[in-house]
Amino acid sequence: MIDIAQLADQHLDAARSDAHGRSAGVVAHDGELRQTVIALTAGSSLGEHNSPNAATLQVFRGRVRVESPAGDVEASSGHLWVLTHERHSVHAVEDSVFLLTTLTGLGRASHG
Repeated sequence: MIDIAQLADQHLDAARSDAHGRSAGVVAHDGELRQTVIALTAGSSLGEHNSPNAATLQVFRGRVRVESPAGDVEASSGHLWVLTHERHSVHAVEDSVFLLTTLTGLGRASHG
């Protein structure tokens, strides 16, 4: 069993000691499912990157802003958000810890 609160504390402590204000670790990996705990200190970010085929972001502590061409979305402690399929970046508005759940290898429906 995984103690998410304990992992959140550990990663936030590590992020506070990191020059880039970040810490992350995979907590579950089963086939196409991957869950990663990510901690960011206030003002730090994950630069623009492609979105996985399917993903959710669940904030345990703090507040983060996801920026994408579709618009910015802020999520705070207790929020769960389904990420868009567009390139995006994540910025910590305050010291934050979130769980990123992704599924890879899934085909997207084609629109045409």
